Amino acid sequence: MSVVFRKMTLDDLAQVIAIDQTSFSLPWPQRSFHYELTDNPASRCWVAELDGKVIAMLVAWFIVDELHIATIATHPEFRRQGIGRDLLKLALRSARAEGAITAFLEVRAGNAAALEMYRKFGFVEDGRRTGYYRDNHEDAILMSLKDLREDE
Repeated sequence: MSVVFRKMTLDDLAQVIAIDQTSFSLPWPQRSFHYELTDNPASRCWVAELDGKVIAMLVAWFIVDELHIATIATHPEFRRQGIGRDLLKLALRSARAEGAITAFLEVRAGNAAALEMYRKFGFVEDGRRTGYYRDNHEDAILMSLKDLREDE
């Protein structure tokens, strides 16, 4: 069966939270995902699903003409298969359709796989927050994709 990309629902929360907790040393609280789905009009949330199981997720905020990728993660068993790439592509295309011109994100300096993927999309490093992550004081790299009107 093939991977299905769709909007996240409240029914996905348990699986999304499990992916988040497995993927990040500083995961979001459950209430944050709930807020994004129910109370944040700027929020855009998607999942990738395989055989009824959520295997990846992405949360972004669309504000005026900008898309901010807040979080993106793929279940460890499904990494390096292009699922995160396809989820990001969906988010960028959807934002472009809504009028977004620029996309932003931040990523841990040590997350080589994510950095590689973002650079392939054309994201460039705009800055660095030194010692940003409180668990290990790793730097956050700030990245942007300047013109979403161009195909990725």
